[in-house]
Amino acid sequence: MIEIIGTIGTVTYRNEDNHYTIARLKTPGQGETITIVGHLAGVGEGEGVKLTGRWVTHARYGEQFKVESYAVTLPETVSGMRQYLGSGIIKGLGKSMARRIVEHFGENSLEIIETRPERLMEIEGLGKSKMEMISRAWDRHHTARKVMQFLQEQGVGVTHASAILKYYGKNALKILRERPYRLARDLPGAGFRVADAIALQNGFKIDDPERIKSSFLYLLMKNEDEGHAFVPRDELVDRCVDLTGAGRSLVEAALDELSASKEAVLEKRAIHEVVYTKKMHRAETVIALKIKAMLSIPIMDQAMDEDSINGEVLCRLALKLSREQVGIVRDILGHRVAVITGGPGTGKTTLIRTLCALFRKLGRKVNLCAPTGRAARRLSEVTHRKASTLHRMLLYDPDSDIFNRNQDNPLDTDVVIVDEASMVDTYLMYHLVCALPLDSVLILVGDIFQLPSVGPGNVLSDIIASKAVAAFFLTRIFRQAEQSPIVMSAHAIRRGEMPMMEKRVKEDGPSEFYFIECNDPVRMVAIISDLCRCRIRNAFPHIDEIQVLTPMHKGETGTINLNLKLQEVLNDRPGGLGSHGITFRTGDKVMHLKNNYQKEVFNGDIGVVDEVIKSENRLVVDYDGRLVEYDILELDELTLAYAISVHKSQGSEYPAVVLAMSTMHYPLLRRNLLYTAITRGKKLVVLVGSTRAVEIAVHNNKTHLRMTGLKERCRFIQENCH
Repeated sequence: MIEIIGTIGTVTYRNEDNHYTIARLKTPGQGETITIVGHLAGVGEGEGVKLTGRWVTHARYGEQFKVESYAVTLPETVSGMRQYLGSGIIKGLGKSMARRIVEHFGENSLEIIETRPERLMEIEGLGKSKMEMISRAWDRHHTARKVMQFLQEQGVGVTHASAILKYYGKNALKILRERPYRLARDLPGAGFRVADAIALQNGFKIDDPERIKSSFLYLLMKNEDEGHAFVPRDELVDRCVDLTGAGRSLVEAALDELSASKEAVLEKRAIHEVVYTKKMHRAETVIALKIKAMLSIPIMDQAMDEDSINGEVLCRLALKLSREQVGIVRDILGHRVAVITGGPGTGKTTLIRTLCALFRKLGRKVNLCAPTGRAARRLSEVTHRKASTLHRMLLYDPDSDIFNRNQDNPLDTDVVIVDEASMVDTYLMYHLVCALPLDSVLILVGDIFQLPSVGPGNVLSDIIASKAVAAFFLTRIFRQAEQSPIVMSAHAIRRGEMPMMEKRVKEDGPSEFYFIECNDPVRMVAIISDLCRCRIRNAFPHIDEIQVLTPMHKGETGTINLNLKLQEVLNDRPGGLGSHGITFRTGDKVMHLKNNYQKEVFNGDIGVVDEVIKSENRLVVDYDGRLVEYDILELDELTLAYAISVHKSQGSEYPAVVLAMSTMHYPLLRRNLLYTAITRGKKLVVLVGSTRAVEIAVHNNKTHLRMTGLKERCRFIQENCH
């Protein structure tokens, strides 16, 4: 590592979220400034710094010094302090007041401002309000620096440091030193690991009760990240003993204390005791209670006979419903909460359109929504009505992490229809039911055979299995869908049977479903590349018409490698803008990776790079005709999307799908993953892989293993309502 001392000149860029900074540094005895880059919190123009790092070469801007750690060097002389305080670094402190402070306190001036600011009132004309303003400005400027330096000394990453600063503000350093395990409660995810590293380096014992309790909360939240709502007590205790190294009796006692303080909830089950986080237990309980409350209110003036339904649908939508569909629609109109489920080709979308038309006829206000932006857009396209994401409908504020539609500010609606409801996790369903008026109607539409939600729980399946809510199963495959090998293969997979893998040629043209046998990963990549470059491209020429799916991110046939290989054959334009090992070029297919409410682009949205402006370090992405700009420091929100994971494809459909499935994907080979992947294709599905891998997936139906309690809570309601 190289050490450099200098003074910050011009700060040309600063990201206020993570403190990433680009600045010019003046070094003693050097006529020219140097460019420094790194995460520098609490450093302003004119401040002296001691930097540790290394030289790197930027493709456009040349040699730069990448900062790994830093320290601000405050002046020690009276003249240096006078200049420092009068430089404008501390807001509200001008040159005249800086001179008077230094004249009064001399070399102790900075120490007085930081530790005993009330003494500033000794200076004539400097009152309490001015003193407090100077103190607040000093704290704002220097707290970030001190926290970052403290965490660097503890070996904590900059990403975590930024989150800690954002959450605790000026109290961050005090909390880190005195109560580090608060991080495990306040900052889910890495909070416990960060807290533990700090605490153990600063004298905390491995059997400290606060450490053990924090490890429990960390394990419970990790359990939720894996999709579960609770964990059996004995299993949780075993995991905590392994994680902390503490004795079992101490661990058991700490868990009982967590339960007594209501930070965790222990619940007796028939076989064993289980443990929830307080938040998850409340979410499951409220969902069940709200459903019970809604079901207790009778539906008035909403019944329609079959002739009226048929006439209205024919008039408004020019559709003729099947007898099954008419019966389901008639029955749904008599329920306050209902579920519609079925596989591809069974008419779920037709029923949504029908219900929208009938509720409109009845004078009801309908809100259409879906869990993701892609699913909401698709819902809007097929219904020709406005549809939004659940987050947008519930007025989610990402800065405060608050849903502004809630029990105190409910939705102004009569009916809410949620499409792709299998993707809704427990927490999102909780926020939805909180915002529903008691006398509204809730209709959940989804395919329970698809992959469950990324978040914890198995909401749609649990509600159906509880039998507390009217559930309508669409079983008839309509004639047009019946002729589709994609649809028929999907239904075969649902039944635990192999899809149509033999070659078929339809009378009116090529088949819609093909299987290419190959289990060599390198050869699979070559076949997929050739399919996308030539064979499929002839029928589907637009880049957004073909989507490659794969179960995993890593490995030869994972998304990372496939995207690089597909970019080589599909977009060999020179130049581009590089970030995190990816070079984005004009014409590249890209995916946005996290919700960005300012740009109105959301996790999973796919677009095409419309323009790369290298001279300005930015690019423009076209999302279905809407152009969105990214500067170079925002490119971590993008990735290539020639190939995406099956999980990321949920809620979307593509004209052509190429699916990679080999025995190398063994950990993820499940029936619902294969089913979800195949049902993404509208006109063509090509499965490249091994027969053995497909067999493993078809016969692995372990979708019921998520540990949740919603089914039992809703079933208890159903039993007590009779």
